[in-house]
Amino acid sequence: MGCGALLIALIAVVTAAMVGDLRGKALKNSERELANTAMLLSHHYEREFEDFLTTQSEVVAMALQSPFSSPDSFGGQMATLATHEMLRAKTQSGPDISKLAIFDHRGVLINSSAHWPVSELSIADRDYFKALKSGKAPRVTVELIQNTLAGGWMIVMAQRLVNIDGEFLGVVSRSLTPSYIEHFLASVSLGGDSAISIHHRNGVLMARYPHADDKIGHNVRAGAIERARLFEANINAQLTSPIDGRDRLVSSHALRGLPIVVVTATTTDEALAAWRKQTRLLIGAAAVSALVVAVILLLIVRQVSKQHEATQVKLAVDKQRLNTAINNMSQGLLLFDAQARLVVCNQRYIEMYGLSPEIVKPGCSFRDIVAHRQSVGSFKGDVDEYCSRIIQAVMVEKTTAKHGSDDRSIQISSVPVPGGGWVSTHEDITERIRDSERIAYLAHYDSLTDLPNRSLFRQRLELELQRSQRGGTFALLYIDIDEFKSINDTLGHPVGDDLLKQVAIRLRGCVDAGDFVARLGGDEFAIIAANAGDSNRATVLAEQIHRAIRAPYQCLGHHLSTDASIGIAIAPGDGADIDQLIKNADLAMYGAKAGGRRTFRFFEPEMDAVARSRRELEFDLRHAISSGGFEIHYQPVIDLRTDAITGCEALLRWRHPTRGLISPAEFIPIAEDTGLINEIGGWTLAAACAEAAQWDDDITLAVNISPVQFRQQTLALLVASMLGSTGLPARRLELEVTEAVLIHDDDAALTTLNQLRTLGVRISLDDFGTGYSSLSYLQRFPFDKIKIDRTFVDSVDRTDTSKAIIEAVVNIAASRSMTTTAEGVETEPQRDILRALGCTQMQGWLFSPAVPARKFRALLDEHRNTRAA
Repeated sequence: MGCGALLIALIAVVTAAMVGDLRGKALKNSERELANTAMLLSHHYEREFEDFLTTQSEVVAMALQSPFSSPDSFGGQMATLATHEMLRAKTQSGPDISKLAIFDHRGVLINSSAHWPVSELSIADRDYFKALKSGKAPRVTVELIQNTLAGGWMIVMAQRLVNIDGEFLGVVSRSLTPSYIEHFLASVSLGGDSAISIHHRNGVLMARYPHADDKIGHNVRAGAIERARLFEANINAQLTSPIDGRDRLVSSHALRGLPIVVVTATTTDEALAAWRKQTRLLIGAAAVSALVVAVILLLIVRQVSKQHEATQVKLAVDKQRLNTAINNMSQGLLLFDAQARLVVCNQRYIEMYGLSPEIVKPGCSFRDIVAHRQSVGSFKGDVDEYCSRIIQAVMVEKTTAKHGSDDRSIQISSVPVPGGGWVSTHEDITERIRDSERIAYLAHYDSLTDLPNRSLFRQRLELELQRSQRGGTFALLYIDIDEFKSINDTLGHPVGDDLLKQVAIRLRGCVDAGDFVARLGGDEFAIIAANAGDSNRATVLAEQIHRAIRAPYQCLGHHLSTDASIGIAIAPGDGADIDQLIKNADLAMYGAKAGGRRTFRFFEPEMDAVARSRRELEFDLRHAISSGGFEIHYQPVIDLRTDAITGCEALLRWRHPTRGLISPAEFIPIAEDTGLINEIGGWTLAAACAEAAQWDDDITLAVNISPVQFRQQTLALLVASMLGSTGLPARRLELEVTEAVLIHDDDAALTTLNQLRTLGVRISLDDFGTGYSSLSYLQRFPFDKIKIDRTFVDSVDRTDTSKAIIEAVVNIAASRSMTTTAEGVETEPQRDILRALGCTQMQGWLFSPAVPARKFRALLDEHRNTRAA
């Protein structure tokens, strides 16, 4: 209570101090705002009056520089219409209410920017004229005068006019009305009871906002010393206003170079208005704070009186919550005291073992509980021996044990408690063990086929290799399902997955009990055949596998057939360590694929040499790309009707630094497998187009496009770029594609073909009739040319079958307005038969093999000269 009273007193003291401090800050802020406003206004009027006096200064300079011989001649010269027009022109940029006037040495008005002719007016009796005439006035004289012509007050700024000899010629003046100044002051008004005044340094009020008409012209300097100091220095003061008699905060700022002072003022009440609001808020907050402190004190007293009751209620609630938590645990819980008597038992323990709550309750002994478990069949063994052993162990340290009951596994954990006794938890971990077993199974078995996966396969292979070191042999078979990707792509992954499941079942049926079948991933399987340790038994197993796999399948409503490529390695002869054996079996499988698929191959040392050679060739191929090791040869294409060269086919050649010319059939498949064909094909197209651009305009160029290149969506952009950079017309370029580009994604391929056709490029179908030829391709896309493969041309003069095939192709092409080109023509009878069958063009060794660019240009020149002769 004493602290509360002290706190209330402290709130009152702090509030009083803050109120006084805020009052001082409010007055200082108002003074600072007034001073800033006075300073800004003085700077504003310094610039404005400087511009205002510029015209006067020009007249003064003109008088000083003109050789006026006398004041009379000056008066005569300046009292002209031309001078009036000049003055009007000079004052057009100023305010309309300002006037420029020139008076002679007698004070008589001789010219003005306002009217012409000028009115009769004399300022000889004005103090400022007398001061200027006597030469005792400053450069610019400012005075507030009554306007004798228009009435009202005028602020006059005048300067002395002298000639080059210093003789007084007259006065030039410019005047403003106080209302002009007050109009601007109204735009920067501070609001409220604030006021802004413009005074002469002698104290005369020249302008004020708010306007005080009866005070204009009055001298307010007289009176208090502080009031006089306003016009002597830039100060802040608190004065009684001579205008309205109210207490005001005042700030003054004098203009440099002119006897003018800007005075800003506001009433003390206005300055303290915000402070009063803050004071009310502070006092209110202090009162509320004191009241809150008092209320809190009362509440504390009341709370203390209720503390005992609340504590008792909380203990009851905590006990209820503890019972709820214990009875909803997933584990059975038992708490025993130092005499091994039950203190706490939850419902889960009773349910776990099917016990009676009438027996298992607080106060019963540990032995009674175990005996009751034995009676219901959840415990087997000697009750006394078990209880003695558990009590001796648990009284010393924590114990954990697993207990099996029927088909369940129970984990029991016991922990001693301070003062004697222990806590025991019983957890059913049956599902956890099953989950662990499932995880272990998934870590070693393929979830799709239930076959062992690559991890378990390597473990088993390691064991078999260890056995083979003691004199045994076994076979490792690598199996790859042929054309599985096309099944996945065309029929979907569910069908492909179902096919893999059935293949796995058939592979299991092909092996003996001691053999091991695994799925390595994708469509690859492996078999470790312990009973096929020689080539004869391995051959029998491979043939059996082929028969099983080749049998028809029913996969989700689809009737399928497939085959496999099998590679066989015999351990330990084909590899004494796991990685070498796997590598050799893999090489044998790829050997089977290279041999046409649908077969099997045993590993041979030459396969490793071939693989190394292929890797070396791939390395050299990459080096050739970077070092420019390729060259292009050109084979002429002859028109069978005119025997004229109409074009050529660009054929890529690789001149190896040590192996010489390497056949494209050897390095192109490697380039396609590694993706290097995109770089090689781009270079070939660019180089061939650049060369063809130098030939005659009627010679066409044919360039082969790989199916790998064709899968690039930017192929058409690449071709357009090459044509643009080399200057070769699109109509002279012919791109040769095979049916392989249309097999997997013919819609995308047709889109690319149409893009190329839009460029104006001709499209030729190469090797027609040797692959998966389909007449639908010719129907869906109008090729410009069909090329007849050399396999039909070779035997056209020996068999009627080849002749009939060529004739059919020629007729199909003619009906579709396509040309035909026969490849590999080597004899004159072949040429004559092709010509008789209606074939359009030919190329082959009969006319010329593929030659370098230099020789092809010479061949063109020679052929052209021969035909001309």
